[in-house]
Amino acid sequence: MNEQYQSRLTALANYLYTLDVDLAIIKEPKNVFYYTGFYSDPHERFMALVIDLKKQSQYLFVPSLDLEIAEGVSYVKRIVPISDEVNPYKVLKDTIGAEIKTIGLETKVISLFQQEQLHNSFQNFSYLNIGDFISAQRMRKTQEECNKVQKAIYVIEKVMDEGIKKVKEGMTEQELTAELEYLMRKFGAEGPAFSSIILSGAKSALPHGRPDSKTINRGDFLLIDMGVIADGYCSDITRTFIMGEETAKQREIYDVVRKATQAGVEAARAGIPIRQIDIAARKVIKEAGYGQYFNNRVGHGLGIDVHEEPSVHGNNDLIVERGILFTVEPGIYIPGYGGVRIEENVYIDEDGHGKLLTSFPTELMRIG
Repeated sequence: MNEQYQSRLTALANYLYTLDVDLAIIKEPKNVFYYTGFYSDPHERFMALVIDLKKQSQYLFVPSLDLEIAEGVSYVKRIVPISDEVNPYKVLKDTIGAEIKTIGLETKVISLFQQEQLHNSFQNFSYLNIGDFISAQRMRKTQEECNKVQKAIYVIEKVMDEGIKKVKEGMTEQELTAELEYLMRKFGAEGPAFSSIILSGAKSALPHGRPDSKTINRGDFLLIDMGVIADGYCSDITRTFIMGEETAKQREIYDVVRKATQAGVEAARAGIPIRQIDIAARKVIKEAGYGQYFNNRVGHGLGIDVHEEPSVHGNNDLIVERGILFTVEPGIYIPGYGGVRIEENVYIDEDGHGKLLTSFPTELMRIG
């Protein structure tokens, strides 16, 4: 694994040299983890991987309370602890020196307050965005990274398999959510990859609705969208079930979405514009007459974050490459009636083929 961190850092450094920056400050915790193996949510405290191009040095600045953990796991060994009572930007300046003219920053991450603090420490510096390069670097997954996502998928599919056995007519969405998130921990996950989306009946038409005290009733669609973090990598899977017997319309909607998901997965391969995956899945839904009920992109990248590059939508001309890992998750969402989503995880393997990582059945399953 150390070779992988060194390879990532070397690629980043080579890019930074082309920009002619003096310093790079990487603050997004998941990006820090990507380059060092150390992860922490610092909340309001200062934490950053700092690359000094002039001195060819790398530093990991961490809150003092994280020092012991960082020393144990970080690939970058120059670790600078910052206690709560000191100004972290003064510590940064004292460590690096004041003669900094250009800084590489993740502009989507840096707040105006943080930029002001940097201006107080380094007079008259300019900055360049390095966030897009980091996102592109993270987008291309090694087989080892794919294996970590596969482990997270294995856990969440085990949760899905056991969890649907817990479903009882009349229980609330929140009660089912609690059962599922207990199973996540029981089966070895670090925790949920995102707030689980457990929706029933008409609420299943809300693509990002929240579980509440609504009861799960006979005749309802039951949409379960969840994922876990395992070894720092995420899974994200959705299946839609029916409570009892489905109506003809429910069966029709379900079958259309299932075919759309299959079409998106089958379209996935290296060398095509990624928009073709969205177009292939969306075409099935449009031709069935439900196009107006599918208004979001068909998928997103998956890895250290549950949502990362690439964005799989109909206007994205990005050429699919080996190593890209993403979701395919078309849906039909009819307000006041209900919705269906079926989500698979796909990896573009070394042969350029779209490898399906998820294996939980997609046939309509009746519960109760």
